[in-house]
Amino acid sequence: MDEISKLNQQLNEELETLDEDDTQKCKYMTFKSGNEFFGLKIQYVNEIIQIPSITAIPRTEEYIKGLINLRGKIIPVIDVRLRFKQEAFEYNERTCIIVIIVGADTVGLIVEQIADVIEIKDENILPPPKMGRADRIDQKYVYGIARVGNSVKLLLDPDKLLNDEDFSSIDQSNNMISMKE
Repeated sequence: MDEISKLNQQLNEELETLDEDDTQKCKYMTFKSGNEFFGLKIQYVNEIIQIPSITAIPRTEEYIKGLINLRGKIIPVIDVRLRFKQEAFEYNERTCIIVIIVGADTVGLIVEQIADVIEIKDENILPPPKMGRADRIDQKYVYGIARVGNSVKLLLDPDKLLNDEDFSSIDQSNNMISMKE
């Protein structure tokens, strides 16, 4: 069984118990971007996939890599590193897409590497510090900083990560693609 299949199996097991057990609400999918580790609440995560063929969308932000066909559903894909204004990286066998659901939208997040599904209790989450430039791109998407052993994980707010401007340009392009078919 490959790494992505194992992670999806673990994710499915966690999601199955999410409604039954309040401790599951403290679960996070963690991943690496650049030199930092980030976390997303597991209830946003739908699945993890390997990178399929991506159809580019003209005249969109650089970090919006395009659209993929996921079992008949067309979903936009965002490169997390580029979203955080980090240097681009070459995709490899560890690069994958975390498919998340935010409200009524399904979106794929291209990440360098999945780390793990971990439990982070509320008492181990601190608000992000107000330091340096107030407009630091990755800080505006971070709602908390988690202490996990000797490391730190930046916890992302998917609603802020995927703002309305992004979806309006994607929706327009997606509608044009649908009309052509």
